[in-house]
Formats: sequence, structure tokens, C-alpha cells
Amino acid sequence: MTFWAKSLRVFNCLWENGTQSVRRIAHKTGLSKSSVHRLTQAMERRGRHPESWLWETEEGRQWLTRLVGATLYTFGLKRGVGMDTLSEFFARLRLETQVGCSPSALRGVMEALVDTLVETTQGWEQDGVAGGEVREIIGAVDETFLEQLILVFQDVPTGYIVQEEVADNRTYATWKALVDERLQALSTSVLYLVSDRAKALIQLAEQGFKCLSMPDFFHFMHDIVKNYSLALGRRMSQAHKALLEAQEALARLQGQPYAAQEAPAAQALVAMRQTEVTRWEEAHHTYRRHLETLSFTLHPFRMADAAPQTSAQVASHLLTTVAAIEVFAQGHQLPIRHAAVTKVRKQIPALAALVDFWWEGVRQDMAHADLSPLWRQWAEEVLLPLVYWEHHVAHTRCARRKAKIRQALETMQGAFRQHALTQCLPPQACKEWHGWATQRVKAFQRTSSAVEGRNGYLSQMHHNHRGLPKQRYKVWTALHNFDCRAADGTTPASRFFRRTFPDLFETVLSKIEDLPRPRKRNQTMALTA
Repeated sequence: MTFWAKSLRVFNCLWENGTQSVRRIAHKTGLSKSSVHRLTQAMERRGRHPESWLWETEEGRQWLTRLVGATLYTFGLKRGVGMDTLSEFFARLRLETQVGCSPSALRGVMEALVDTLVETTQGWEQDGVAGGEVREIIGAVDETFLEQLILVFQDVPTGYIVQEEVADNRTYATWKALVDERLQALSTSVLYLVSDRAKALIQLAEQGFKCLSMPDFFHFMHDIVKNYSLALGRRMSQAHKALLEAQEALARLQGQPYAAQEAPAAQALVAMRQTEVTRWEEAHHTYRRHLETLSFTLHPFRMADAAPQTSAQVASHLLTTVAAIEVFAQGHQLPIRHAAVTKVRKQIPALAALVDFWWEGVRQDMAHADLSPLWRQWAEEVLLPLVYWEHHVAHTRCARRKAKIRQALETMQGAFRQHALTQCLPPQACKEWHGWATQRVKAFQRTSSAVEGRNGYLSQMHHNHRGLPKQRYKVWTALHNFDCRAADGTTPASRFFRRTFPDLFETVLSKIEDLPRPRKRNQTMALTA
């Protein structure tokens, strides 16, 4: 029997029968007199505050265990708060007499949490693989440089981190060995990879997995933006500053004896500066429209009429827009970096290739289902664009772009409702069609921004912890996969394995047997102070 279990037995005896002798308490609880004596003395030392009696009850002890576990789990493991700070936090709650709150004691509880968490999630992953519900991975791959080099491999549609491993280098051989081991453990394969065009990552896709290597559209757009945005913003800022100075100079002339002579020239200067501001603001709007056109082009459907697109059409539109941006930059005398523009142009065919690759997957599904031409047309021209724009309107933050996508969505919603095939579908069949379309829409992934976000999180956690041993990265991976919840309550693991898992925190908390006991030395010093 543990210390806290014995203490609870003594407390309940006192609660039910009042003050009694040590001999009588020992007789009723079945404990030795020496144990009862030590336990009652410890209880007296802990009862220094009005709320202390609560922690002696079974419910209070359970809540105290939850408080300590939740604090270490949420702030220690997930946010990187140090043990010294958490120790101070518990001391301010006057819990140092109830539980061991020193940094070393809390560190021991933390390590127990870590071991339980890793063991639990590894078991859940094995159960998920045994269920045989894992789809092919649409991977985003990247590396981040912290105290150690970390290779990150994530399934983009579900957000599940397949690989997050410390490595000595980022060569093709290292990537291939690590990822092959994980794919074998998960019993799956890679459909295509999205990357920042590092040579090792292109080789990993084309030679290692013999799949499509997709350039990251996020980096593609960034390469354009960093060429022109700063220069354009600087010109617009200078124009606004010049206008403000001209307006202030005109204002200073008011009431001056020579104002009549100098005011016309000052007013003309203000008008000229205003014209410059208007010119650069219009240039900025034009530039933003070009970027918006690029974003709206790389889709399997045209924004204007939701008609299906081919890779050739997408590549042509992207090249046209990039050329328009070059003409725009030349017309406004912005600096042009030809090497960067060449890099952007080279990526366009590989970017556009995703469109045909995606449509090939759609048509393979339809061929397996042996659909008639009429139903195929309905799925390609009505159902898929509807679900596609539904998905993107929910994930677009820019208000202007969201409004345009919503307009396209509303058009497709009307066409979907009025279509004869839609009207003859029973509700259950319509739900199944929508589920299939949702899965196909999620298979169109053009960026690896999820991995970039993960790199940022790792950087912040590494900074908070001031560097960590290698095994702690496994904990962060497990927390992301099994305890990072979306708005619908699902985790990356539940989406990846297509099954539900128990709540990770509750599972780990249930395996905490006892909290560390408070230190007598600190209590004695506190009582004599």
C-alpha cells in the first residue's frame, strides 16, 4: 500500500469517528501504530492552510494529481516552460506542503509522463497500422537546423508527422533510409512529394519512390514576392512621405505675409505628390492582382466557370502571368533579378503537372466504379468543383480571395441542386458521393506550408528549452499526432488511420500512480521562519 493510500485511510477514519488515540486508529485501519503516528504527524504538517483538508480527501487527491499532471503536460511538455517556473507556480498555490514541488521532483514526474506518453502512442500507432486503413501518403518534406539537424516528413492532407528525426546530414541516402523504415512500419507508400526543390528531395521522389516531385507553390510565390514587393513598398512609402512633407510645407504658409506668392507653387507640389501616391497605389493594386491570378490559376478548375483544366492550360496561364509581372516591373522601373525569374519559370511545368496527375487519380476511381459517361460528367463538372470550392473557402484567410471563392461556390451550389442526377440521388448515396469527393479534393496539395509551420514550432520549443536531448523530439511528434485537435475535434492520427483514439492526456493521467511526497526539510524551515 502506498503512502498516500495509507494517509487516506487514516484521514477517513478521523473524518468518520473524530479524534481518537493512535492505538484505536491503528486497530480500525489495520495499520501499525508507528505508521499511524507518522501519518498523523505528516497530516498535521500539511494542514497549515484553510484549504489543506481538501487535499486529504480522495476527490481532492485525485484533483491535485490532475492539476499537477495537466500543468506539466500542457505547460512543460507542450509549451516548454521550465521546471523552476512550474515549481514557483505550485509554491504560489501553497501546494509545497501537499506534494513534492521542487524542480527535481517535478522533473521526475515529467520523465514518467514522457515514458508513458511515448509508449502509449507507439502502441496506438501499431493498432492503427494493424487496422489496415492507411492511405498512400502525400508527403511534404523539409529539414530544419536547430542545435541538431532535424528531418521532417509530414502527410499533408491529414497533418500526420510520419518522420521527425535527428540526422547527421540531409543527403538522399539519409532521407531514403529513414523514410523507408517508417513507410515499412506504417505499411504504406508515397503518392507524391511536395518540397522546396532541394536536389536530395527531388531525387528522393523521382528515384527513391518513383513518384511525382511537386514544387512547393508557397516557395514559388515567395520567390516572386521577394523580388518586387520590397522595392514596390519602398516606392509607395517614399511617395506617401513626400506627400506628407509637401502638405506640411503648405500648411506652414498659412498666415505668413509671403503666402500669396509661394502658395501656388506649394499647392502644385502637393498635387504632384498626390499624383505620385495615386500612381504607386494603383501599381500596388495591379501587382496584388497579378499575385492573386497566380494563386487562382493553380487549381484543377477555372475560377471563372469551374471548368476542368489541364496541366498545359495551367502552365500557359502561369507563364502569361509571370510575363505580365515582368512587364509590370519594367514599366515601373523595379529591379529585375533575372536568375530568380529564370528559377520561377523552370518550376512552372512541374507545378502544372499536379493538375493532370490529380485528374488521373479521379478517373481511375471512376473506372474502378464502372460509371456511365453521364455520371462521370456530373462528378467532374458539378460535384468535384462544388466540394473543391467548399474546402478552399473554409481554408482561405484573405477576405478578398475568400469572397471570390465564395462567389464561385455559390454558383456551383445552384448548379448542383438543379442538376437532374443530383435530384434523383437518395440522401445516403449523396453523402457517400460527397465523402469520396472530399477525399479526392484533399489529394490536391500544392504547398508544404504545414512543414514550414512545424519547423517554426520546433524552433520555438528548442529556444524555450535551450536545447533538448534527441529523445524529447519523439514526445513532440507524439503530441502533435495524437493531441493536436482541429475544429472538428479530430487529430492528425485519427485522420491518418481513419479511426478514433482515446484522449491522450486522460490516458497518460490515469497511469500516474502517486505524486512525490513533500520534502520535510523545506517544511521545517518554513515553520520556523
